[in-house]
Amino acid sequence: MVSLLIIDGNPSSLVRLADALAQPGLQTLTASDPEEGLSLFCNHRPQIVITDLALAKMSGIGVLERIVEIDPATHVILMASHYSAESAVEAIKKGASDCLNKSASFETLRDRIGKLVLDAQKREMCSQLENQMPPTPELEGIIGRSPRMWELFSRIRRAAPHFRTLLITGETGTGKDLVARAIHRLSPVASQRFVVLNCSAVVETLFESELFGHVKGSFTGASQDKPGLFEYAHGGTLFLDEIGDMPLATQAKLLRVLQNQEVQRVGALRAHAVDVRVIAATNHDLHAAIAQKRFREDLYYRLSMVEIQTPRLAERKEDLSLLQDHFVRHFGAQFGKQIRGLTPRAQVRLSQHSWPGNVRELENVIGHAAMMTTSDLIDIPDLHTYLQTPLGSVKQAALPFVLPEGGSFAAQERMLVIRALEQAGGNQTEAARILHISRDRLRYKVKKHNLGKPRQASAATG
Repeated sequence: MVSLLIIDGNPSSLVRLADALAQPGLQTLTASDPEEGLSLFCNHRPQIVITDLALAKMSGIGVLERIVEIDPATHVILMASHYSAESAVEAIKKGASDCLNKSASFETLRDRIGKLVLDAQKREMCSQLENQMPPTPELEGIIGRSPRMWELFSRIRRAAPHFRTLLITGETGTGKDLVARAIHRLSPVASQRFVVLNCSAVVETLFESELFGHVKGSFTGASQDKPGLFEYAHGGTLFLDEIGDMPLATQAKLLRVLQNQEVQRVGALRAHAVDVRVIAATNHDLHAAIAQKRFREDLYYRLSMVEIQTPRLAERKEDLSLLQDHFVRHFGAQFGKQIRGLTPRAQVRLSQHSWPGNVRELENVIGHAAMMTTSDLIDIPDLHTYLQTPLGSVKQAALPFVLPEGGSFAAQERMLVIRALEQAGGNQTEAARILHISRDRLRYKVKKHNLGKPRQASAATG
């Protein structure tokens, strides 16, 4: 059962909230004093907390900081009498899941709580029933069930209702564009336009015209007035992909637009107001670009009020099988083939690869294999040539043993775990590093294959 703790200094508000939010599968705890509320939190560890921002003995922000310090995974919603986007973003940066106006309807609050209850139930399912395949965790087309992805989903949900500017960072192929679209679809302007500009694909001399528009006669070839993307995205979201490739001169003008919410067409005498939410994304290290004078520091701080980092595939290897299944279904349907999945040895081979191209590389690999296979199972000969060599791109020094061909996937996985533990001398942290998985994942596999304590693994194999 999911638990909800409500902290409010007004007893009548406390009762109304508890009654309005009551639902099957939700246990509700209440406290009118922040210290009493924190005591209840420590004793019962509820997954969701609603607290008034203005409390007598301690501010709601103080309560939030104490709760996040104890359990950062807790969903905390702040209720403010005087709501502002700035205070909401500040609360979210400190770890709040949401910040709502106290005058918000019970229906709005029930909807937010319902989503958090569902999220908490999914987390509980994954932690308690890890040996069973749960429903595919997905957020607006983004697939993942690893801890890094749960964290990413949480940050997207927290930022989407409130952001004005937002920065997405991460390596090429990690799905920054999917994250941007998810944020837009979860934002209050989801029904409005989502406009995309790839900054690396625009000729430098045309940047200002593309973004801000121009008037007739402002330069050679300007035969008529043209609105820019800011005007076209008015009321919606503008996604500036590869922002690190934007010229410095354009960066300065973009900063002015973000500060003033006004755009002036090239050659125009007057500026006019626009209402646009801006999401920027880059695979560059912007701090290094700032040091090299290739990116404006003031623009970085304007964009990164909320910053979301997309994890590398190597950091979320737990999601590999989910993503493989997704792409197999996708390309099977696209090519009109009945493909059931991958052979055990092909799964092992892909699990050994380091995936420098991230999810985009995996999509390319499965797409190629689905096209090449003449069977209903993808096998090693169907993969790209560079993946057909033993152990893929894993260095022999890091994992100096080769699995025999054939056998079930479970048997090969068991042998991998045993040999990694032998190589690490029973040290689970080192064995997890060798296998490129988390320590918790290794402990689960040790239990799954009934290997007992790490020291017993080598004895069991003789």
